[in-house]
Amino acid sequence: MILDQPLKKLFAGKPGKDSNIKSLLKSISWRIVGTIDTIIISYFITGQFVMAISIGSVEVFSKIILYYFHERAWESVSKVESNDTDKEFA
Repeated sequence: MILDQPLKKLFAGKPGKDSNIKSLLKSISWRIVGTIDTIIISYFITGQFVMAISIGSVEVFSKIILYYFHERAWESVSKVESNDTDKEFA
């Protein structure tokens, strides 16, 4: 495939770590699943499809952003911990 190597470079981070673009795409795909879940739950609670879609559309954007920053925060925490461990045992 012609685009195979450029795509691998785009998604490749350091070994064992996700790249920024991969974290972003993971957050978007997770929000799709989460929003469908929110719409279904909202429909069962309200009984109104339009209201369920409204609730799902409001929460989708904020949760994509929140998940992305959550993912990056965890990435930096694991980075700090591994560096501190290396220094202690060196």
